[in-house]
Amino acid sequence: MSFFETLGDRIESTDSVVSVGLDPDPSRLPDAVADADLPRWAFNRRIIDATHEHAACYKPNAAFYEDADGWRALEETIAYAHGKDVPVLLDAKRADIGNTTRRYAEALDRADAITVNPYLGRDSLQPFLDREEKGVFVLCRTSNPGGSDLQDLELASGEPLYERVAALADVWNGNDNVGLVVGATAPEELAEVREIVPEIPFLVPGVGAQGGDAEAAVEHGLADRPDAPVGVGLVNSSRGIIFAGEESSRPGDEATYFGAAGDAAKRLKKRLNRHR
Repeated sequence: MSFFETLGDRIESTDSVVSVGLDPDPSRLPDAVADADLPRWAFNRRIIDATHEHAACYKPNAAFYEDADGWRALEETIAYAHGKDVPVLLDAKRADIGNTTRRYAEALDRADAITVNPYLGRDSLQPFLDREEKGVFVLCRTSNPGGSDLQDLELASGEPLYERVAALADVWNGNDNVGLVVGATAPEELAEVREIVPEIPFLVPGVGAQGGDAEAAVEHGLADRPDAPVGVGLVNSSRGIIFAGEESSRPGDEATYFGAAGDAAKRLKKRLNRHR
């Protein structure tokens, strides 16, 4: 099965489009995992146990695993998520040329999908695109405030750069495995990109701690596809779920801390489902 077929089935079975971002910032990990051999893995395992019933996907960000112990923690995390039948999208924003990008694409040997940066052009993404069964989410209109510095630039054709990226992604989608990253903090742009690519699923960050528009994320982020029984797409929250325990009444209690993550994932699922 392709990634989007698998994701569609997962969305249907969990009645959820929630992507849980697994970004285990070492400075914020609770005491309950501090003495573990791999604290980031110990943290992620408990988060997965608490949230998997509400998760359509897990999205570990590679930036939080860029060391020897981190890569070990990431491998364990991916294997454990797969054991819960949850697909994994590696947020790595990779792209390069020649042998380098082919090596980057090997990350897909373990994960089910990856985020990529389009600004080196098609050849920098081809090794990812060639993995027919894997998902490739192309950065289009990101949720950070500085995204407009480049993405909103007007081209000679009169269109903003992010719209050209969306159109190119549609051209690159020969294996029907391309998605787009479009942030919920720019709901008007979300709607515009959806008009350009009606059948491409979106990964929509920014709904959690960044305060993005949940209704727009669902209305425009999900794509109707002939290979899926439901609208396919993902709405991501990272810090708002995995560190929800910091705001609990007993943050030092392990069950309470990780239970708060499960509750946050469930609340987000219900919030998003009101607009599906």
